[in-house]
Amino acid sequence: MILHIDMDAYYASIEERDDPTLVGRPVIVGGSAEGRGVVAAANYEARKYGVHSAMAAARAVRLCPKAVFIKPRIGYYASVSRQIRAIFEEFTPLVEPLSLDEAFLDVAGSERLFGPAAAIGKQIKERIHDRLQLIASVGVAPTKFVAKVASDLEKPDGFVVVEPDRVQAFLDPLPVGRLWGVGKVTGAAFGKLGIRTIAELRALPLDAIRKTFGASGQHYWQLAHGIDVRRVVPDREAKSISHETTFPEDIDDREVLRSCLAQLVEQVARRLRRHGLRGRVVELKVRFADFQTVTRSKALADATDITQELLAAGADLLSKKLSPMHPPVRLLGFGVHDFDGTNVTQRHLFEDPDRERQRQLDRVADQIADRFGKAAIGRAAGLDVSGDPQ
Repeated sequence: MILHIDMDAYYASIEERDDPTLVGRPVIVGGSAEGRGVVAAANYEARKYGVHSAMAAARAVRLCPKAVFIKPRIGYYASVSRQIRAIFEEFTPLVEPLSLDEAFLDVAGSERLFGPAAAIGKQIKERIHDRLQLIASVGVAPTKFVAKVASDLEKPDGFVVVEPDRVQAFLDPLPVGRLWGVGKVTGAAFGKLGIRTIAELRALPLDAIRKTFGASGQHYWQLAHGIDVRRVVPDREAKSISHETTFPEDIDDREVLRSCLAQLVEQVARRLRRHGLRGRVVELKVRFADFQTVTRSKALADATDITQELLAAGADLLSKKLSPMHPPVRLLGFGVHDFDGTNVTQRHLFEDPDRERQRQLDRVADQIADRFGKAAIGRAAGLDVSGDPQ
C-alpha cells in the first residue's frame, strides 16, 4: 500500500498558523494588493472567490478585493517541509517528495512495526497536526495514481483509504477529469464522445481510445483500469530529480511562467544539495493547452547544484527553445539528471569568484532555513514569485 500525503493550502496554512489573526480571512501568498506579481498559493477562503495559484495578482485583487496579500517565504516553507519529511521518515525510508507540500510513501515494509497502512496514515496525519499545527490530507491505496486521487477527494483534512479489491469501484463513478493528464481540452474531447466518467471510459476498447487520443490513449485506459506500476523512488535512488506543476488555468504570460519556473528550480536545487547530488543536464517540460508536450534539455559545462546556475539554464530554455507564438501552457516542469557520481565538486585553477559566491549563498541559505526558518526570507527573495529581480 502507498500513501500520498498532501498538505492543505500549505503556504497559506503556515502563515495562518504563525499569525492567528489571519484565520477566517482570505489569504493570498504571492503578488501584492496593488496587483503586481503572481499568486503562489491561496487559502480556502480565498479560493471561494475563484483565486488560485499561478493567477495574476491583478485578477486576484478583482476577484477578492479584501484578501490579505503576504510575501512568500520559500526558505521558511522549505524548512517546515523538512520537519514534515522527518515525520515521514519515522515510519519509512521510502519517501518520494513531489514538492514542498506533498510526497508518496511506501509503507509495505513498515506494517509489522506500526500496523496497517491506514493506521500509519492516521498516525502521520496526527503527528503533523500535533507537532506543527498543520493539516494534511492522506490517500491510502495500492498504487500512486489511486493514492493521489484519494488524498484530493475530501480536501481539506481528508483521509481516504482504497483497499485493493475496491479500486475499480472507487474509480468508476469519478469524472474523467480525475485522470492524470486530462484537462479542459481533453475533457471536452471525451465529452464529445459521450464519456464523462471513468467507468464510461473503461467500457471503450483500447483501440478506440488510441484512435482518438494517440499514445496518450493507452495512458488513460491504464489509469481507468487502476493500472500504475510505478514504485516509490526516494531521492537517493533517483536517476533524476524534478518538479512539475499543473496550472488550474492555462498560462500564456512569460513572466508568470518564469516566476513559476523559479519556484520549481528552488525546490529541485534544495533536493540536490540535501542528497549531495550535482547534475550535468537540465530539462524543461512544457505541456500546452492542446495537450502537446515538449521537453527541452541543456548540457552544462560542469555538474552543479547551484540554484542560480540552474535557474539561468532553465530560463534560457524557456526563452529560447519555445516559440513566442506557442499555445497557452497548462503544465510546467523542471528537472536535473546525469548526476556526477564522484560526490566531489569540480574546482578550476582559476575558480570564478561569482560561482563560489553563489555556492556559498546556497550553503548559508540552506543552513539558515534549517535552523531559523523565517530568517531564510532573504535568500528566497531572489526567487520571488513576482518575477522581479531582487
